[in-house]
Amino acid sequence: MAETINVLFLASEAEPFVKVGGLADVAGSLPAALRNLSPKMTGGTLLDVRLVIPLHRVIQSESSTLLPVIEFPVYRRGGNLIAQVFERSLDGAPVYFVTGLPFLTATSVYSSDSRQDLEKFTFFSLAALELTRRMGWRPDIVHANDWHTALSLYALRSRRGDAFFAHSAGLITLHNLPFMGGEAGETLASYGLTPVNDETLPRWARTQPLPMGLWAADAIVPVSETYAREILTPEFGCGLQDFLRARADSITGILNGLDVRAWDPQNDKHLAAIFNADDLGGRLENKLALQKKMGLPADARVPLLAVVGRVDEQKGLDLILHALPRLADRPWQFVLLGTGDPKLEAAIRSLQARYPERVQAVLRYDSALSHLIYGGADMLLMPSRYEPCGLAQMIAMRYGCIPVVRATGGLKDTVQEGKTGFVFTRPDVDSLLEAIQRALSVYASAEKWRRFQRNAMKQDFSWTRSARQYALLYRSLVPETG
Repeated sequence: MAETINVLFLASEAEPFVKVGGLADVAGSLPAALRNLSPKMTGGTLLDVRLVIPLHRVIQSESSTLLPVIEFPVYRRGGNLIAQVFERSLDGAPVYFVTGLPFLTATSVYSSDSRQDLEKFTFFSLAALELTRRMGWRPDIVHANDWHTALSLYALRSRRGDAFFAHSAGLITLHNLPFMGGEAGETLASYGLTPVNDETLPRWARTQPLPMGLWAADAIVPVSETYAREILTPEFGCGLQDFLRARADSITGILNGLDVRAWDPQNDKHLAAIFNADDLGGRLENKLALQKKMGLPADARVPLLAVVGRVDEQKGLDLILHALPRLADRPWQFVLLGTGDPKLEAAIRSLQARYPERVQAVLRYDSALSHLIYGGADMLLMPSRYEPCGLAQMIAMRYGCIPVVRATGGLKDTVQEGKTGFVFTRPDVDSLLEAIQRALSVYASAEKWRRFQRNAMKQDFSWTRSARQYALLYRSLVPETG
């Protein structure tokens, strides 16, 4: 009989329940991919993975399908808070939703008030851990994601003397190191948590949730192999590089996967026409539909460049805005879908006013439009200054939209120069411009361009490979039995 490993999977958001960023895609897909692995792929192990997320207000408004499970007190100085837990099934597996006073008074998933978020996610991390004891379901692995759930690992480590948690290991997936949660000393104290007392962690980090979770974790998983190396350097380590280098033996980069059911050009209801790598005819129809929808001249021959994602300097949007005018003597169109930095949004509007026949932007989140952009645009621009993993370039390749990316993090690990995309090294306008020009030169040859598209579309970015890597890592953390 196959061994079963119990995995408590904690995240602040998860599809299809609530989505703000890319973490929701991971938390919505990885648990199912792990459960679906056969024992042959995991060295004889079955995985009982249970997702736990907060019951945010946006979920509360659609909570008729949630069943109450249990409620219990969570210690807080001045009076315990009651955690209430609800459950529903997703793809045949239980998903738990935790709420309590910190969430009942919050109006959004994330707040501009750091104190409110610290309160919410500290409460959630502790309640989710206690939930397993109340249910009598002992986790072999507590799998946290980013700072919002990192304190669950810190609390777990402090409970190693507790028989129930004595053999539970902690793993944290690191999606974005710079977001650490902020100074939490007062909140920690109110929940009975003391600062880290270890000289290996910088003093300023000993009361910040993410560093505390990294310190407590048995395994640290950055979301690409390149990002796992980058965080050990001063440029990307955010002041934790020395600590992380000392923990290098416990760091394993695992690339995020893609929900290939949600992103499938052969079965995508948001496209004007479906297509696949062997029959790219539908892409032309999508391109013309996209041009029409965005108010651009419909021209199949002109290269159509695109951005889908957050409007932010981290994503290199400022580089794009400076590069495109320098290509004014060449034919191109540019569409952008996203929202973010108000100053960059204003700069995008200015570029659109300057080139109304070439540039059109939709400054909001629009899921249906994103599908049409991937299915109709010729190139996706991602000149990120850093990119731990990135999903947009993987989606783009699956849809035959060729990425132009900077060689950082997951972009470097997924895009192959001269085969599936165009890669440049330095985060500056000249380097981006040179890469775009290389792409435009190849685009001029329909035969060469189709070869790029077919190569890109045949890449396997499904969760299966990544899930197997996680499963083997889980197994290495669980003590041998028998």
